[in-house]
Amino acid sequence: MHNDGNVVPLHKASTDQATHSPLARLPVILLQVRDKVAQQLRQGLQELFDNADDTLFEMADRARNDVEQNIFFEAMRDLRLKRKSIERVFLEQFFEAFVSLTQYDVTQAALPQAFDASAPQPNDDLERNVAVDAMVSKVLSRDGFALGQLTARLSALLGRELVDQHNPVGPALLCEYFLQAGRNLGVEIKVKLIILKLFERYVLSDADQLYAEANQLLIASGVLPDLKPAPARRASDHAAASVRAETTEADTRANGVQIDDNVQEVFAALQELLLHVRGSVAPTLEISAQTQPISTRDLMRLLSHLQQYVPAPQAQDDFDLRNQLEQLLTRVSVKSGKSRVVGVADEDVINLIAMLFECILDDRNLPDSLKALIGRLQIPMLKVAVLDKSFFSRSTHPARRLLNEIATAAMGWGECDDHERDSLYLRIEQVVQRLLNDFVDDPAIFSELLADFLAFTSDERRRSDLLEQRTRDAEEGRARTELARQRVEQVLNQALLGKLLPQGVVVFVQDAWSKVLLLTCLKHGDQSAEWHADVQTMEQLIWSVQRHDEPDASLRLLALVPGLLKSLRDGLSSSAFDPFATSEFFSELEALHVQLFERAGQKNEQPGDAPMMVEVLEEIILRTADEGPVETTSVRLPADEACLLQVDQLRPGCWVEFQEDEENTLRCKLAAIIEATGKYIFVDRTGMKVLERSRTGLALELRSGAVRTLDNTLLFDRALESVIDNLRRLNHGK
Repeated sequence: MHNDGNVVPLHKASTDQATHSPLARLPVILLQVRDKVAQQLRQGLQELFDNADDTLFEMADRARNDVEQNIFFEAMRDLRLKRKSIERVFLEQFFEAFVSLTQYDVTQAALPQAFDASAPQPNDDLERNVAVDAMVSKVLSRDGFALGQLTARLSALLGRELVDQHNPVGPALLCEYFLQAGRNLGVEIKVKLIILKLFERYVLSDADQLYAEANQLLIASGVLPDLKPAPARRASDHAAASVRAETTEADTRANGVQIDDNVQEVFAALQELLLHVRGSVAPTLEISAQTQPISTRDLMRLLSHLQQYVPAPQAQDDFDLRNQLEQLLTRVSVKSGKSRVVGVADEDVINLIAMLFECILDDRNLPDSLKALIGRLQIPMLKVAVLDKSFFSRSTHPARRLLNEIATAAMGWGECDDHERDSLYLRIEQVVQRLLNDFVDDPAIFSELLADFLAFTSDERRRSDLLEQRTRDAEEGRARTELARQRVEQVLNQALLGKLLPQGVVVFVQDAWSKVLLLTCLKHGDQSAEWHADVQTMEQLIWSVQRHDEPDASLRLLALVPGLLKSLRDGLSSSAFDPFATSEFFSELEALHVQLFERAGQKNEQPGDAPMMVEVLEEIILRTADEGPVETTSVRLPADEACLLQVDQLRPGCWVEFQEDEENTLRCKLAAIIEATGKYIFVDRTGMKVLERSRTGLALELRSGAVRTLDNTLLFDRALESVIDNLRRLNHGK
């Protein structure tokens, strides 16, 4: 049988030396079984990886926080990078398992350690092993008969007893191959369990086909053809197996009673806290007839009516939902002749939403110009909360997520006169207007708007992340340049300070050779041979233009000059120094060297022959023309100063607000902390650098109140927590 070209090369080293390998002693039919199974396993692995991205992306989308979301995004990236390696190692181990069939002690081999449940193990290993045990048991219970027949045929073919646990196609070893192949994945246990589930779905679920085709090949070759055939699995069984990985969600839906109980439990706890604020939504007129609560459907009609009259953002401060609803109820009561009030549960929802929006509109982390827009969402959010109480208990509720996503996107939104032209402002305005115009009683509109808004913000985030990365790269490059420049300043001052030298040489070293040293330091580092060679060239140049009284100084200078000139020319050429200036300097240097040789032969020096000399007394400071002002501060703060500790708690991604003057503030995000220079780099929401601060400078601004950190936790959750705290204080006070 022709081997699959995509599989055999993975074990090329073994197959090329078949005559010297245990594999050569395997029957040809067993090689055919191996290659057939390997081809199907490879297809299953490809399906696994093709679907892993979608699965992990969905998990990231449902993540409870940014940290958890990043775990899944990093897992997606790691899996893409290591996919080929995992496939290769998996199939290599599969081939090696067939080679091991020729070893006499194969039946004495220990079971894979992954399945030794009796041994003490870390929690992560225990979780993984429990999952693997369940997967193996499932395959054995479903396809154990066919696996047993395959093991019996392999035993007959090899001439010795083989057990299912050591069958290279058995579920235990297939799982072990996969665990070993993926051992270098840098993912958390929750991600590993998800990937194992995918392995079960796309590889182990078709184990019956592997066993059936392997058995059929052996039967065709006359290996135990009289064994009773394994019963074929029905198509419905295959369908059930293909969706088994999704049963968790289905079970959750089927267990709706439990979900409803949880929702009711949360809402009941909120109602206990709301007990003392009831009675705020009631008619102002006393009606003699018996009081009658309105139905939830009638309440939704009243809210839909009010929804059409929500004022523009400029007049939002004059709109009081509870007052407006009270006036409507009064009209209804007068018209019907009965005192109509809102039911207790609905009134609790109204009060809770009203208090939530009061907290939201008082939230200092939300830009003032967007508060009015978000405030217009109060009635749509109230309506969805009346319809679905899980709005308060389920963090993934589409309406709740939409509110949080809007607030998160607005975190870095700056105050500006033309805000109504800003794309983010316009998109939020579209969302608000769409809800006010179209939302009646179908909450599906929130899912639709959430998907659209996430698509919009993800595009904006990709662009800002790209620019932010460029900003970080530029700042890190600037920091490396600054460190290199300081290192060059250090060696220049060590070589020049206190020396009396020809002026032209001092100017050359400071203006020209400093650039050669800077480039070498940036390219090779200050520990490299190239750096030491360039520093030595500078030191030799300085020595060569000084007068020395040693007897052998002239001979040393004569030997030094040719190599020195070559090193100087090579260095200047590598830094693209001005050729004309280079020529002038070398002419001047030649004259200096000639004068030194002549003076060495003269006892009395002629004053007119001496070059213009300068004594280097001040430290050399190298600055580029495009470098901005350097932030300096003479203030030194104690190491345990509270504001310094607060600065040290800042992490890239934190949002802060700088008070520029009495009226204007600047919101920006900490994009990078440059360790080399201690600089804190801040960018706006587009990723553009807006300012930088030193650690001490930032600490002083925090202490004076000129800058404050912004809370970027979820807006709704923050508001709900604040409302609950206020209600608890109110209840304790009474």
